[in-house]
Amino acid sequence: MTQVHPALAAIGSGRCFVIGEVALSHDGSLGLAHAFIDAIADAGADAVKFQTHIAAAESTPAEPFRVKFSRQDATRYDYWKRMEFTEDQWRGLAAHCAERQVLFLSSPFSHAAIDLLQRVGQPLWKIASGEVSNAPLLDRILDTGSPVLLSTGMSPLAETDAAVARVKARGSKVGVLQCTTAYPCPPERVGLNLIPVYRERYGCWVGLSDHSGTIYPGLAGVATGMDILELHVALSREMFGPDVIASVTTGELRHLVEGIRFIERMRANPLDKDVSARETDPLRRLFTRSVVARRALAPGTVLSHDDLALKKPGTGLPPDRLPDLVGKRLARAVAEDQLLAAEDIEGL
Repeated sequence: MTQVHPALAAIGSGRCFVIGEVALSHDGSLGLAHAFIDAIADAGADAVKFQTHIAAAESTPAEPFRVKFSRQDATRYDYWKRMEFTEDQWRGLAAHCAERQVLFLSSPFSHAAIDLLQRVGQPLWKIASGEVSNAPLLDRILDTGSPVLLSTGMSPLAETDAAVARVKARGSKVGVLQCTTAYPCPPERVGLNLIPVYRERYGCWVGLSDHSGTIYPGLAGVATGMDILELHVALSREMFGPDVIASVTTGELRHLVEGIRFIERMRANPLDKDVSARETDPLRRLFTRSVVARRALAPGTVLSHDDLALKKPGTGLPPDRLPDLVGKRLARAVAEDQLLAAEDIEGL
């Protein structure tokens, strides 16, 4: 098995690996792509992911728009062409990620894209849900020996089974991400229930590729102990592009990462309630109550309920001793509101 990149070594150890997905929200602008790297790094994510489309290698001019959204692209092919960067530009994006200490990732959609990205260098491959059944593409990626993440958005379990088996047979690490192909994905279709199913079924990294456009599924998934979270990110909801509707903003990503790390600290530190209670003893004495004399009482007074009250602080006889005091005789005089002690009571 190929050595796992150090940045990936912690996956599966209780720290969720967060991937900020730019996809094509840079809209073909290299400057905007670099701005995304800075914004996602500033938000605290572990990786910045793009998509590498090479129009001539993956499509024909006859390919229809999935959604005809663009005023400047007559065909889907034209859109893919406009999204292309040169190899030197991809190298610049990868170098920028290295400078910001985030992992550079990009999903390939052709053998040419795999070759380009291998030359650029990336230690982890994310297979988009539409490509999980593309065995030749998966085999070419497995030739690199690097770990693979499989998105399950369009796959029944049998197809995911086959892909996982294919990866494991080649000795590569594998992760399976629950994904629902809906943009944005409504809560009833997120499918968090499948994350533990994948862990038990495949014994591998598991996580969520989230298209809800909110931070909530990510937080809920981390609370269950998932290893990886991928979600689309936009600099603003007013941006142009097909993925913006299913994206969180970079500000929301920052809150999400903060929440994830908070949840991880909670999960890593299970509480012993008895130890916790002992640690609050000083506060306990302030906020609990003691048995006190309701009024000044003379020595020899036989105590009744009317002679006693429960008041703060909790440094005297505790409330559960009050029934034991009724009918007992005072050994000495006590003042009003005096906290009673065992030596104040005969035979206690």
